[in-house]
Amino acid sequence: MRSNSSLHRLILAALAGACLAVGTPASAQESEDGIAIGEQPAILPADPSDAGEIERGARDSSSTGDANKLDRGDLDSTLPVTKGAKPTAGDKPDELQGINIYLRMGAPLPDVPAEKAYEGKPDDAYGAFQRGLFLTAVDKALPRAQLGDPAAQTLLAEIMSRGLGVKRDLKGAAFWYGQAAQGGDPAAMFKYALLLMEGREVPQDKAKADDYMRRAADAGNASAQFNWAQILVAGTPGVRGLTAAMPYYEKAAEQGVADAQYALAQVYSALKDVPDEKKSRAREWMMRAARAGFDTAQLDIGLWLVNGYNGPRDYEAGYRWLSIAAARGNVVAQNRIAHLYINALGTKPDPVEAAKWYVLSRRAGLKDPGLEDFYLGLNEEQQKQAIDLANRFRRT
Repeated sequence: MRSNSSLHRLILAALAGACLAVGTPASAQESEDGIAIGEQPAILPADPSDAGEIERGARDSSSTGDANKLDRGDLDSTLPVTKGAKPTAGDKPDELQGINIYLRMGAPLPDVPAEKAYEGKPDDAYGAFQRGLFLTAVDKALPRAQLGDPAAQTLLAEIMSRGLGVKRDLKGAAFWYGQAAQGGDPAAMFKYALLLMEGREVPQDKAKADDYMRRAADAGNASAQFNWAQILVAGTPGVRGLTAAMPYYEKAAEQGVADAQYALAQVYSALKDVPDEKKSRAREWMMRAARAGFDTAQLDIGLWLVNGYNGPRDYEAGYRWLSIAAARGNVVAQNRIAHLYINALGTKPDPVEAAKWYVLSRRAGLKDPGLEDFYLGLNEEQQKQAIDLANRFRRT
């Protein structure tokens, strides 16, 4: 799967310049290709081109802009993010404790339906695999795999690719993934499509990779659904590609793929002809991606809440999500939360805390003349406290 940053760039490129994170639907205009374009943000995107350390100095400039509106900016987090990290909606960044599994899934779980009695034949190989008896799983799967059983072939490939109980063998795993893909196993088709794209263990073949990825997606594999949507967007930028990709994003999002939930929220927001009942769910999908630990979604839902985009304003909730993203190292969130502290939006005013987050974002390369002016207007002791806090954050 693509990283958070590359996913964001692909979606924004496909949206052909749509300003998704700011503005309100009432003020939005439409481009000729049917993509809604939000109004120009009042606080302009910070310039990431000039990085450097911040030291104490004299005030020498003035700031302008509407403090009640935050724009997303162009710089994603420069720090690696671990998939599945546990965010929370705590009041302060240093109080992050994680969230429970129900919130992480994006919505409260419904009542568990009555389980139907299984009438098929138990799979002894998979049963052994699930119990960690990998050699037993190999012994039971290998004869079936040799007779052409796609499920057994996929299991064998998985064990070999990960080196579970046996020597890791990527070439052998690629062979069995290929056999299972030919047999129509959705998981194997997805894995083999990735191998064909990479061209390391098997010869690179884009046409065959696309075919297997599409077939795996149509067979219900969630990862394939998201990746096939990405392929469609990359191959046909603009409205046509997004429209073709949308059903696959929807299917993957419903199966809990956070990347797809984020993409779907952006697509629902931007496309002109999306039905109202789908557009009304854009914020819900962005929230679910944020709860799943996607830091770019945490940034965007924070900005949507602060700006009242795709729903009512909620400064406190927006502040909490921006705090989560900032604490995880998202540079744009660090910059924007400084504005919230300055203007007491969703939190009490705190000039030192604002300066701390500005120092961190500025060191990462995100320029903001308005925040620079604010910082230089602080007294020497406040500047020193901010720098000390920023240094402590970097060390932790």
